[in-house]
Amino acid sequence: MKSMGAVGRRQLLGGLLGVACATPFAAQALAPMGLAEPPPPKPIPRPGRLIASARLDGEVDYAVFDMTGALIEGRGADRPIAPASTLKVLTTLYALDRLGAEYRFATRVMRAGDMLLLAGGGDPVLDTDGLAQLARLAAAAGSSPPARFAVWGGALPSIEEISAEQADHLAYNPAVSGIALNFNRVHLDWKAGGADPSMQARAARHSPRAYSVQAAVVGQGPLFAWREEGAHEVWEINRAGLKSRGSRWLPVRRPELYAGDVFQTLCRAEGLPLPAPEVISDLPPDLVEVARIESPPLREVLRGMMEYSTNLTAEMVGLHASGASDLVASARAMQVWAEARGIQGLDLRDHSGMSPATRVTARAMARVISSLGASADLRGLMKHVPLQERKGRLTPAGLRMDAKTGTLNFVSNLAGYGSIPGQGEVIFAIYMSDMARRAATEGQELPAGVIGWTSRAKLLQQELVAGWVARYA
Repeated sequence: MKSMGAVGRRQLLGGLLGVACATPFAAQALAPMGLAEPPPPKPIPRPGRLIASARLDGEVDYAVFDMTGALIEGRGADRPIAPASTLKVLTTLYALDRLGAEYRFATRVMRAGDMLLLAGGGDPVLDTDGLAQLARLAAAAGSSPPARFAVWGGALPSIEEISAEQADHLAYNPAVSGIALNFNRVHLDWKAGGADPSMQARAARHSPRAYSVQAAVVGQGPLFAWREEGAHEVWEINRAGLKSRGSRWLPVRRPELYAGDVFQTLCRAEGLPLPAPEVISDLPPDLVEVARIESPPLREVLRGMMEYSTNLTAEMVGLHASGASDLVASARAMQVWAEARGIQGLDLRDHSGMSPATRVTARAMARVISSLGASADLRGLMKHVPLQERKGRLTPAGLRMDAKTGTLNFVSNLAGYGSIPGQGEVIFAIYMSDMARRAATEGQELPAGVIGWTSRAKLLQQELVAGWVARYA
């Protein structure tokens, strides 16, 4: 074969350049690496495909609104489902409307003759440090030691536990009363084998012993079992489950005696001795206020409730707002309030979402956020929800979710706002549940499979929200 001459090479090069100029694909192929056109963006995954790949084996319902309040996508949006703690969104708006953002709850020390009275005002965030401040104020007032010391919790109805379906020992299911100390929880710690169990009214600066709540280590039975013994609550603890040193919070069922017991200890430290507390149901006449402390403003209380999802706070502020005599009647009053503002699809039995009978729809919750949330600056009360990461799955770039979570066994819900900088934002309510597995594990702590199920649900939630923002905003 003969070699190609200079003319031949020029002719061949000219022909290739001609083809390149005539065909854009060839031009891209020959273009320098940095000047090539970027590949087209991948299509946004459809919700159905995302749901199928999550393998949740349950219902996935949602409603998505644009920022004008129009429904732009839904799936099972009108199916009644258990809201779990997303119900606290509605409770927040209800309490703000009925009580006002600056409302404060007062806890007072009163005097009537030879009796000193600790009077609860339904403060859901009263802790031992606050009670210590009240004890200092009462001692500084110069009152003589009383012959009687009483505690009154009648500012709210007395309810032994929020949800009877939950296990007795779960700290998020305490009693409800007009006086609530440390969210009506007591802190138990023990040494290896259950030795030296101690009950404390723990707070940041003060942690006195709780004498009205006692621990008894036993050799059989459930890990934790509650009983009443005279003026004391007793938690029986099976030593078989306490092989190593540990601690946990337990619920309080007699909140007036618990608060009175702790206040007695704190007053003694301030030089004001008090007799053993007694509980009274009616306030005596001719009371004179000796000292008082007040809670932070309601809006600040509700911000904490939204962040930490405290069930007791939700029930107490809901009962304050309604003035009802029990949780079901109070929840019904909140439902009537919401329906008068155009919210349909509610069947409410509580304010925290713990009741297994409470139902909402995804459309109703998204509409609550859209139509009622703006005037109350609801977004400013919501928690920034961190994104889930998983190997092989990209975290949506720039996604931010300001929302309220709702988690029970095999229930993972999310309602709030989703946004991506430069793209826009949406309002959403997502409800994911495997109701058969939830019913089978009601009241259990971390049943088998729940951690993996919840992790997949949370990853699916953020993928759905990122897709909606990209598709519609």
